[in-house]
Amino acid sequence: MLERFTCLVFLLVSVPTAWIGLRFWDWRSKAVGRIAVRQGQVSPFLPSPSLIWRELVAWVGSIVPASPKDVPQLRRQLIRAGFRNASAVRLFHGARAVSTLGFLALGLIWSLKSYSALDQLLLRTGAAAMMGYIAPMQALMFRIRRRKRRIEKGLPNALDLLVVCVEAGLGLDQATLQVAKELQFAYSELCEELTVMNLEIRAGKKRAEALHNLADRTGVEELKKLVAVLIQTDRFGTSIAQSLRGHSDYMRVMARQKAEEKAAKLAVKLVFPIFFCILPSLFVVTVGPVLTRLIRDLIPMIENM
Repeated sequence: MLERFTCLVFLLVSVPTAWIGLRFWDWRSKAVGRIAVRQGQVSPFLPSPSLIWRELVAWVGSIVPASPKDVPQLRRQLIRAGFRNASAVRLFHGARAVSTLGFLALGLIWSLKSYSALDQLLLRTGAAAMMGYIAPMQALMFRIRRRKRRIEKGLPNALDLLVVCVEAGLGLDQATLQVAKELQFAYSELCEELTVMNLEIRAGKKRAEALHNLADRTGVEELKKLVAVLIQTDRFGTSIAQSLRGHSDYMRVMARQKAEEKAAKLAVKLVFPIFFCILPSLFVVTVGPVLTRLIRDLIPMIENM
């Protein structure tokens, strides 16, 4: 028995050790092979299914007629959602057409499988097609709201770092570029917009115009206020660091007030969960045993009377 136990322990120790040794024996050669330049034959290009699907949706979007009046507003919404591609409008129209046809087919199949009447079939297919038509726009608006929240979340930290950079002696353009580099992993959306603003200034646009474009691309109210402060500071020649520090204090006060407002609303919002979720279970725990004992004792007494 002792010999078997010794052999078992030896196997349990030696097998994992040998496997680990063989696994990491040639790690140096593997690391050199990863960074070495590989010269070999170039494989023929095979388009991925996602690329094929994207091209198909873009082709459908180019066929679908679009109103010229709605294209600028749609392009602005797509830019606010983070889609800067030139073919984003065609892709959106194609996705809307494909979604409408897909929901229509699903509604038709569901109606045919349930053997619905003609009026119910038309109602269900029409409702499904309407849902398919509305779904892409709702998804786009959800993405816009989520991107706005991320930009609002990163704006106070970016503003504090901008104040530090300006007080250290950098100009506004260099400070915004430095902020975009430092916070690109934490707040990628905000840093992307700051980088685009710097590229517009380098391309020859005026700083006020680039700032207005920044506020228009994001649609964030706090960022619009910051842009107004920067434009006024640049126009009247006042201290940028002092203006940014004052606006930073203002944003902290506004954030504190919003937090206090949410805390004040919390008591009202908790009424419905407490009334519908906690109180019934509390009544079951407290009143339930008493009721069962009363029923168990009173019913035999009533029957014996």
